[in-house]
Amino acid sequence: MSDTAIQRFLMAGTFAVAGASTNREKYGNKVFRALLKAGRDVFPLNPAQDEIEGHRAYPKINALPVRPDALSIITPPPVTRLVVADAIAAGVRHIWMQPGAEDDQASQAARDAGLDVIDDGSCILVLLARAS
Repeated sequence: MSDTAIQRFLMAGTFAVAGASTNREKYGNKVFRALLKAGRDVFPLNPAQDEIEGHRAYPKINALPVRPDALSIITPPPVTRLVVADAIAAGVRHIWMQPGAEDDQASQAARDAGLDVIDDGSCILVLLARAS
């Protein structure tokens, strides 16, 4: 991962969190809340939830009211592949696969499509904690 990829990710105008959860102990919820706390315009993605932390949740990227520029993924690798395929189709520009969500096939597909990909095990929570 390069600092440039992280900077581009964090400079995005809108964000989505795939795997956002209503459970405050899960990383999907923690990442969503951290982005909110950092003042980001962020949407939760979870097909099994209607609302997360008082925000409407969406089942997929193409259901969002806007196309997010950046996507944080906190899903099992088989789901990550599907999320990345949706992200490519929707025109998302930056993807950060959080630790445990990484998938080589998804990473390669995203890179082949020209997306910025962070998939080296680094965690956005650590970075946002340092910035606050």
